[in-house]
Amino acid sequence: MTEAPGTVPHTTSNAGIPAESDAHSLTVGSDGPILLQDHYVIEKMAQFNRERVPERVVHAKGSGAYGVFEVTHDVSQFTCADLFQPGRRTEMLARFSTVAGEQGSPDTWRDPRGFALKFYTQQGNYDMVGNNTPVFFVRDPSKFSDFIHSQKRTIDSGLRDHDMQWDFWTLSPESAHQVTWLMGDRGIPKTFRHMDGFSSHTYLWVNGGGTKSWVKYHFRTDQGNAFLTQDEADTLAGTDGDHHRRDLFEAIKRGEHPSWTLHVQVMPFEDAPDYRFNPFDLTKVWPHADYPLIEVGRMTLNRNPEDFFVHIEQAAFEPSNLVPGIGPSPDKMLLGRLFSYPDTHRYRIGANYTELPPNRPHAQVRSYAKDGSMRSTPPNVARPYAPNSYGGPAADGPAQDPKGWAVTGEMVREAYALRRDDDDWGQPGTLVRDVLDDAARERLVNNAAGHLLDGVSRPVLDRALQYWRNVDKALGDRIAKQVDGAS
Repeated sequence: MTEAPGTVPHTTSNAGIPAESDAHSLTVGSDGPILLQDHYVIEKMAQFNRERVPERVVHAKGSGAYGVFEVTHDVSQFTCADLFQPGRRTEMLARFSTVAGEQGSPDTWRDPRGFALKFYTQQGNYDMVGNNTPVFFVRDPSKFSDFIHSQKRTIDSGLRDHDMQWDFWTLSPESAHQVTWLMGDRGIPKTFRHMDGFSSHTYLWVNGGGTKSWVKYHFRTDQGNAFLTQDEADTLAGTDGDHHRRDLFEAIKRGEHPSWTLHVQVMPFEDAPDYRFNPFDLTKVWPHADYPLIEVGRMTLNRNPEDFFVHIEQAAFEPSNLVPGIGPSPDKMLLGRLFSYPDTHRYRIGANYTELPPNRPHAQVRSYAKDGSMRSTPPNVARPYAPNSYGGPAADGPAQDPKGWAVTGEMVREAYALRRDDDDWGQPGTLVRDVLDDAARERLVNNAAGHLLDGVSRPVLDRALQYWRNVDKALGDRIAKQVDGAS
């Protein structure tokens, strides 16, 4: 329906039918009951009742924006992936988030931050799900749901509980490296714009000649790293719970487009079996002295979503979206996530979530998938099965050669085999002693002691103090002195 120039557009139903009223239901007389035949009111109420999809179990509270990734340095000797070829410019979407809190939780709670990216490449969507830390709390997906439960709310009171968190952490010493990052300055970034992002996981890169390398991604903020003190974060939690979300949106709106420079660490494929610790262990970093950073390109966020729900809440990131030239590694957490992420999207936003605007590939889709809830486009094939005699696509070809590694052995339930420098305390201790300065160590002591004094029971507290002494004896003694002096 075309409106006359200068007139107010007419409200319609979701089917485009002109609505009779925005303000009044159809009733029997002015004081009578509402009639069921008022389909417009029924539609409005029914639509409102269904406005919310289930929130994410993890990373529920977040924000994001669209942008572009531009390659500035040639890394084609390591990968043939389309988005990393010289001069390539790829549109993308980023979503930043807290981990443990719910939708309405404050942005400034002490928590890791999610750093999820979707690149709309010429060979399909490539997704990276990372954090603002290069490591994680656990190394096996079997422990992931237990870890998350320990960071959420108690069964009885429905309250978050530090005793529950430290109980899990102290019984899982592999968490020490991530907990040291979490209790330090990076546990509360000043804004999403002022934090780095890491793939954390190791991936496989394959070049045009078939040569394989292992790789880790580092997105370093061009705005500079900055953080909030615990007092500043607590104040903002009570005065502006959406501080990080607001800052990102308003900065882009002002034309202050945040950017990150991507560097990678590249390990020759042959180095991995004999490296001094397991390079696929998610609780470890690769020392830069062994594998220096190599610059790749720049990510710039320059466009806010016009509808937050459509483009951010319904955005679905999944590490199983791996384009030619990139593959997974033997990282057990990554392998578990290859299943977990698409499975949760199918539950949360439906079987055809890839048709939603933020998830729709820019590359042409030729899939035999069909039907299901909310399906809006037919499959781009003559017949919905393979093989067929009607010119249907085929999955066989050199671009789809398996990208993996050779394995042998019995089926077991075991941790990674220990290597010469494999332990849970060495890298967090190095972080404390060699990376942090005196002021940062002081803040770490205060943050850790304050966290422990908030409801942690004595048996767990004793284990936690020993946990910190295992990281660094001097640091642990300082934390114990503060805790015992305040107890």
